[in-house]
Amino acid sequence: MSQPTIAQQKLILASSSPRRAEILNSVGWPFEVAVAGIDESRLEGEDPVTYVQRLARSKAETVAARVERGLVLGADTTVVVGDELLGQPGDEDDAQRMLKLLSGKWHEVLTGVALVVAEDRARTLVDFEKTRVRFAELSATEIDWYLSTGEAMGKAGAYGIQGTAGIFIEEIQGDYFNIVGLPIRLVYKLAKRIDESGGGCAPS
Repeated sequence: MSQPTIAQQKLILASSSPRRAEILNSVGWPFEVAVAGIDESRLEGEDPVTYVQRLARSKAETVAARVERGLVLGADTTVVVGDELLGQPGDEDDAQRMLKLLSGKWHEVLTGVALVVAEDRARTLVDFEKTRVRFAELSATEIDWYLSTGEAMGKAGAYGIQGTAGIFIEEIQGDYFNIVGLPIRLVYKLAKRIDESGGGCAPS
């Protein structure tokens, strides 16, 4: 009997994000969810790439410390426009502010990805993906309408490209799945490296 491929071996997803779960389901990668529940505050002076990689690693390591075996996946996504980092909006006013900032501009979506082998935590890989996105000019009416859908809440940058906000996206440069919240190709590449480094990365 042949060995399962990397994407047939079960992951432990250290995230409650339904978007990340949907992406793993869409490629048929089996997983279970174990929420890390860490403090996601940004450190003073921390640049966006360092921030998302630190959180991804912290999520994966927190969950890896709780389980005996398995390959734990941590991820964290943020939006950067100009010099400002946009996480999930705190309320509707915050979401409105974010959408006004994004209107008519290019921005970057950054996702930190970390993989940790629970039974040998020295086998850890951390990386990030960057995608550029250009928003159309949004009128006040369009912003109010979008906010009324409720889609803006719970999403970095106050929008979900896979939903209603797709009508406002003029151009992307890079990995679409990264904008949704999980650059699946990068996850696969890192999982292959983990596997090659130790002859197996997770129980099937």
